[in-house]
Amino acid sequence: MFSSFRGGIHPPENKHITEGMAFSNLVIPKTCYIPMQQHIGAPARPIVKVGDIVEEGQLIGEATGFVSANVHASVPGKVVDIAETLTVYQKQPTVIIEAEGAFTSSHAARDDRKIEDITAEEILVKIRSAGIVGLGGAAFPTSVKLSPPSETAIDTLIVNGAECEPYLTVDDMLMHTFPSQIIEGIQITLKALGIKKAIVGVENNKIGAVKVLQKALLEVKPREDISVKALRTKYPQGAEKQLIYTLTGKEVPSRGLPMDVGIVVQNIGTVFAIREAVLFDKPLFERYITVSGKMINKPGNYKVRIGTRISEIVEDCGGLKGDPAKIIIGGPMCGLSVHSMDIPVVKGTSGILFLSRDEVNIGDFSPCIRCGKCVAACPMGLLPCDLGTAVENNRFDLANNLNPSDCIMCGSCSYSCPANRPLSHFIKLAQERIKQKK
Repeated sequence: MFSSFRGGIHPPENKHITEGMAFSNLVIPKTCYIPMQQHIGAPARPIVKVGDIVEEGQLIGEATGFVSANVHASVPGKVVDIAETLTVYQKQPTVIIEAEGAFTSSHAARDDRKIEDITAEEILVKIRSAGIVGLGGAAFPTSVKLSPPSETAIDTLIVNGAECEPYLTVDDMLMHTFPSQIIEGIQITLKALGIKKAIVGVENNKIGAVKVLQKALLEVKPREDISVKALRTKYPQGAEKQLIYTLTGKEVPSRGLPMDVGIVVQNIGTVFAIREAVLFDKPLFERYITVSGKMINKPGNYKVRIGTRISEIVEDCGGLKGDPAKIIIGGPMCGLSVHSMDIPVVKGTSGILFLSRDEVNIGDFSPCIRCGKCVAACPMGLLPCDLGTAVENNRFDLANNLNPSDCIMCGSCSYSCPANRPLSHFIKLAQERIKQKK
């Protein structure tokens, strides 16, 4: 097993709730709410109008810049409105489609389409056309990530199967269900980058996934330089910089990117979506998610259409056992707490958690007691206690000297603080203030 990064924590995993649950399909929504910005970068521009009839998978929002992503219809039907609606990020233009008509888009694999017959340029065009973004949560446009500057030498693709967030099991189930398809997606991604070497990193609490991927690799002919490594279970093992260090010993410089050390990182779900886009011409209009937490009646791993509202998912999952203390989009450490079930699933939604009061930390915080636990937990070597105190006292000049921009917002500091201080929130405020002054 590989060594690991400094710091980090081991919160209760709570993966047992959905671990090993096979994927099932959630109901097709009667009305789909499809935001035009589901990615980092410029929002897509709607290219349909009210009254238009669209097909499943049809382009409805066009990317408006290099760092942007196309958006497609998740269901066939009629565009009944284009309006500002609430999303996980903010209110934004949303194409609203009432489902009707036949699901005619088969996206069947073409028998004559082989990886060796497709050029790197064609792969990038298909990925961009399909609107593929990072499915681990960041939602960065994948075609951009696979197009490093010509002067940047990339030698290794790291595929992130760590899934270190508590509760989430969707990537684990993807690896169990589609191991050969994931390996094929890795081969396609390697070809797009023009390199040969890939490492898949999986935490050792998913050792079954490690074994099925290694078995799938035995079928690859000719054998390529792809390996699967079991990693120590430790949060945030799946953060890009920490994963790179664990697998290669390379340190991404402060404010740098993985490509600065010759590496590109893609999530397991993303390489699966890349394969579907390249071999099936399938746009990203549905994805797999985990629905979990003590307050939902039927937790599980599901396939869901982009644009399905949380309320419809709750109904299809047997309803709630009561009022949840928190609803979180994503994992409990890095995810976003939301207060409305009108919010739709977007491309970056890896999970939806319905948590009870005993699963969340709700309460007042007190002054820092200088115990240093946050410093020990920080995987970036920062001083969260001092950053928090500086922000609390409105001393953003002091905070700026403590490199808040290096924070990866993993939440390890807040989790480890015995005074219950919202340190990640303080650091986020420091980042935003610094950004405003630039």
